[in-house]
Amino acid sequence: MSQNPDKPHSSEEKSSGLEDGQESLDNPDQSIRKRIRQSAPGSYRDDTPKSSPPRPVSVEELMETAKGVTNMALAHEIVVNGDFQIKPAELPEHSLEKKVRDIVHKAFWDCLEAQLKEDPPTYDHAIKLLGEIKETLLSFLLPGHTRLRNQITEVLDLDLIKQEAENGALDISKLVEFVIGMMGTLCAPARDEEIKKLKDIHEIVPLFRAIFSVLDLMKMDMANFAVSSIRPKLMQQSAEYERKKFQEFLEKQPNSLDLVTNWLQEAADDLEKLRSNRLPPHGSGDGAAGEASALCPTAVQNQAYLKLLKWDHMNRPFPETVLMDQSRFQEIQLELEQLLLTGTVLLVAFSAAGSALVDIPGFAEKIKTIVKVLLTGMHLPAFNLKESLATIGEKVCAEVNSCLSQHGFTPFTAERETVLKGQIQAVANPDNTICKLIDSRIQKFLENYLASSHQKSLPAIPGGLGPIQRELEEIAVKYVRLVNYNKMVFSPYYDAVLAKILTKEESQLAGKSKES
Repeated sequence: MSQNPDKPHSSEEKSSGLEDGQESLDNPDQSIRKRIRQSAPGSYRDDTPKSSPPRPVSVEELMETAKGVTNMALAHEIVVNGDFQIKPAELPEHSLEKKVRDIVHKAFWDCLEAQLKEDPPTYDHAIKLLGEIKETLLSFLLPGHTRLRNQITEVLDLDLIKQEAENGALDISKLVEFVIGMMGTLCAPARDEEIKKLKDIHEIVPLFRAIFSVLDLMKMDMANFAVSSIRPKLMQQSAEYERKKFQEFLEKQPNSLDLVTNWLQEAADDLEKLRSNRLPPHGSGDGAAGEASALCPTAVQNQAYLKLLKWDHMNRPFPETVLMDQSRFQEIQLELEQLLLTGTVLLVAFSAAGSALVDIPGFAEKIKTIVKVLLTGMHLPAFNLKESLATIGEKVCAEVNSCLSQHGFTPFTAERETVLKGQIQAVANPDNTICKLIDSRIQKFLENYLASSHQKSLPAIPGGLGPIQRELEEIAVKYVRLVNYNKMVFSPYYDAVLAKILTKEESQLAGKSKES
């Protein structure tokens, strides 16, 4: 949540807020470090090539490397995730840490309440709290907010407050009222409701607790405002920063491009197979030699990125250079798998319904909504695809018949309904012809989009994908943005690896030419 730009902000608070909230960031820092450790070449496959022999690594080096990876992950998250926010830490309900924290907090507030109930009251704890509140309020100010700074310093003058407490002249309620008013001046508009609730609390101890709770939220707002403020600058420098951090990591772990090498090699092999299938069985002469020229590095990279959308995340380590985005690529992969089933079912249903019904306003969208709702959660373990497709078949037939009757057409016969339901349930078969056709067209669209990603217009949607065009284009935009940023950061490494791979390919082609 962004802070109101019309209200004061503090550069000091921006930095401190980021430090305070870093442990509770809603990003995959811990899992990234774990994945990098798990993805070390050799931990999965014995046939992974070793580019250099292992060497002893000190604990200090490991800690330094982990810190560098964490900082790189944080910068990357801020750049690629427009919704990135720092969030308060939430301890598990029955965890030991939460129990200890609650006990300590309760003891502190009980002590404060006991002091204030003494006759005469003791204000030692209360004055310390006012001092903390003062420092927090001052940290929200920019250097130019002289008037507000003077007000806070004058009213929350701790020496004067101590003298008033010693002489029995301290009006703690008046000080708290000033604090709430100043918080209302400095807070983001989204916190106005919390400030209003503070004014309804009349007991001092609960009011102090509530004030500190709202101040914590204001610190979080300030930190998130700082993040949104630095994002444009970070965008300009993040590619160099991530490349530098990855290079530092690579220097400590020299074999940290082995998975990338395998990934790009497989992409080159895939393209070579496709090209071989297109060539005549016994091609000869200049024409055949021309077609058998070296692969294009950009085409190999694009093929490699397409392979990430069919990745076996459970059994295969992710390439090192895309590891920080593994969750994002996996999310896109799951979205495409659901979109594939949706598109297949819609194509079957619309083909059976006929163009007359499909052109009726609202019909296509209604069928689409039914299918999308019933396929929600299809990747959860408890999801039963066959049962869901059977339900989809029933509802689609009912909707089609209802629409046919409303517009003067003859409803489906029982036999035709059975055929449609069977076609929809057949989508669960991995070898379903229509499903394979839709999948190949989705992949072709994404391939074309990658190849033309620097152009303003999207490539044409292949036939049969019209019903899912909007969703496919949204996924494509997100996917290509992620790919282009990754290319921008790691292109020097890809170029170096591909130079070796393609040189080897050229040597093999030259050898085959001599043999023929």
